[in-house]
Amino acid sequence: MRHIPVTCEQREAMLRAIDRADIVDLFADVPEKVRLGRPLDLPGALGEMDLVSHVRGLADTNEPASGVVSFAGAGCYDHYVPSIVDHVLRKPEFFTAYTPYQPEVSQGTLQGIYEYQSMMCALTGMDVANASMYDGATAFAEAAMMACRVTRRRRVVCAGTVHPEWRNTLATYADAGTFDVTFAGPHAGGVIDFDGEEGVRRALEGGDVAALLLSSPNVVGNLEDLGSASTLAHEADALLVVATNPLLLGVLEAPGEAGADIVVGEGQPLGNMMSFGGPAFGFFACREAHMRHIPGRLVGRTVDVDGNDAFVLTLSTREQHIRREKATSNICSNQALCALGAAVYLCAVGREGLASTARACIAKAHYLRERLLSTGRFSAPWDTPFAHEFALAYDGEIAGMHASMLERGFLAGVPLTSIEPATPIVPDESLAESLVVFAVTEKRTRVEMDAFAEEVASL
Repeated sequence: MRHIPVTCEQREAMLRAIDRADIVDLFADVPEKVRLGRPLDLPGALGEMDLVSHVRGLADTNEPASGVVSFAGAGCYDHYVPSIVDHVLRKPEFFTAYTPYQPEVSQGTLQGIYEYQSMMCALTGMDVANASMYDGATAFAEAAMMACRVTRRRRVVCAGTVHPEWRNTLATYADAGTFDVTFAGPHAGGVIDFDGEEGVRRALEGGDVAALLLSSPNVVGNLEDLGSASTLAHEADALLVVATNPLLLGVLEAPGEAGADIVVGEGQPLGNMMSFGGPAFGFFACREAHMRHIPGRLVGRTVDVDGNDAFVLTLSTREQHIRREKATSNICSNQALCALGAAVYLCAVGREGLASTARACIAKAHYLRERLLSTGRFSAPWDTPFAHEFALAYDGEIAGMHASMLERGFLAGVPLTSIEPATPIVPDESLAESLVVFAVTEKRTRVEMDAFAEEVASL
């Protein structure tokens, strides 16, 4: 009975109580043409040992990126996660906690969120950070919505060098009528084109733009000119939204220092495993002047009646907290456990550890790029500053190279064409079809990189 919630007798009793002869009668309002019309073709029940064996067999068909030498990135990265992160996350006080609505019984959860928020502010150069969001793409779209609320305008401009999946998310919001979006690009140099025919400057014209949205590093790993972007956006009385990689902020200039008004991104590089693409979390930070427009929730610190530190939900702008028409967003409260992992990671590595990790990633990426160019199988489409990710054009059939290298134990980057674009990233279609984006993390060794280059050269 433990594993059978309803017996046949109980089912019959319920049907009699609602005056129905059969369960099929419950679906009478569903058009017959969309009904299956027959029982599900399910196999017979398995015993527990057989079931566990079957499920493990299914799981073994997966080949996690961590099981090979991975040079793939494009939004999800194979960084080392210190063991302390998992030890803290598995504490039942955090792992099973649901809601911090009652501060008197949720001080640990609230403090964890507060510490996370504080560290994200320090990294991004912003004044306020929320308790996290679903992922980087939705944080990016929510930033566009917030900019529209702040400026009372409804058009945003997005650089064509932003990850295509993020641009697709933005386009989905626009299709729903939330705002209008103009995509600037494509961009021949692998970075934003400010002054071209389809450049950012022209897209910002009209006096109706709420925000300029970009990412740095961008989808091909290049670093954008945030200073010029800030100048152009603010000349148009628009906000500047910058998406970035938080781990690289250990050495890169904080976007807030470069003039950003809202900073968002995918937090997976901070103490979150790849996990076949998720779960992770999105981070969201902004200037204090815009704090009351921020989506999600904010945790603040105060003192209790005895003078001790106490943590509370300071702002909660979802409809379950305030009037529905005043709610900023209902997409997500936060990804508390994943964000806590980031907080633990940052505490564990510290300021110097984060900078050391970022420098290692950047140095190793530059080393691999030179090794791959030396094979003669790759060429550089541009000479633009980049961090730990870069794009090269492969002289040959990418799919075959990718499959061959996987057989040899290497995940050979991400072919640009494997990411469905919302708009073209580069104007030259033949170049776009030859580009492979490589990412290098601190886990990759010189021996692995040399072996990878030698294997590619031998194809």
